[in-house]
Amino acid sequence: MLRVQDLHKIYGDRPAVAGLSFDVGAGEILGLVGPNGAGKTTTMRIVAGVLPATSGSVSVAGFDVRSQALDAKRRIALVPDDPNLFGNLTVGEHIEFTSQVYGLAAGWRERGDALLAEMELTERKDDLASELSRGMRQKVAIACALLHEPTLLMLDEPLTGLDPRGIRTLYSTLRRRAESGAAVVVSSHLLGQIEGLCSRFLILATGRKLFDGTKDGIRGQLGSLHADATLEEIFFQATEGSVPAPVSTHPAAEAPPIPAPPEPPAP
Repeated sequence: MLRVQDLHKIYGDRPAVAGLSFDVGAGEILGLVGPNGAGKTTTMRIVAGVLPATSGSVSVAGFDVRSQALDAKRRIALVPDDPNLFGNLTVGEHIEFTSQVYGLAAGWRERGDALLAEMELTERKDDLASELSRGMRQKVAIACALLHEPTLLMLDEPLTGLDPRGIRTLYSTLRRRAESGAAVVVSSHLLGQIEGLCSRFLILATGRKLFDGTKDGIRGQLGSLHADATLEEIFFQATEGSVPAPVSTHPAAEAPPIPAPPEPPAP
């Protein structure tokens, strides 16, 4: 569904993406992970046709993003990490605007209503975007992204601003799209949150591919981790060559010992 071959993006003399190649098949949910500056957002923007590549090729469902841009973009949806909605449009008007942008025929309104219900936004349909919280705006952007039924869905840090229920709703939505044959790419720093969602992981650093495979497959390539290693442990071993000691988050473990009161002075 997505094929990236020898992708390069250079800003001045700094490579943001350097010789990156990978595929994502129908039904896969790929976790795109890496430290800050690894090239995750740049890669997604190039795939979506927002940024031009310096060199290399990207194809979506067999359509080249550069030479067949319109055909490719009709099959792509990108939800950025901070969606810029139109503050003076309501939630429902965003759905209608999206339908016009993609030239959708009859049936989009019913599909839009179903998506708003899926994203738990039905009661907010007439609210202005400027009145919504960050998490609500994220849900609106996801609903709009799904309206034209993309075959490639990419989400950059989609968990930001979502409460636990919103995260669970999003995961159910992504799994359903993958089960229906779409390819899904999720970029996130919250490794513990996406560990159980993604079927495969692509670990990047400085614009290059370090590892590509299932969690167990990557752990096996590293060789020095225990069989129950978490994605976070795998990530640190892959990117830094070591696994930091766990840090306790229990308040009693972090608080310093309370000193004993001083002895009263002798009479």
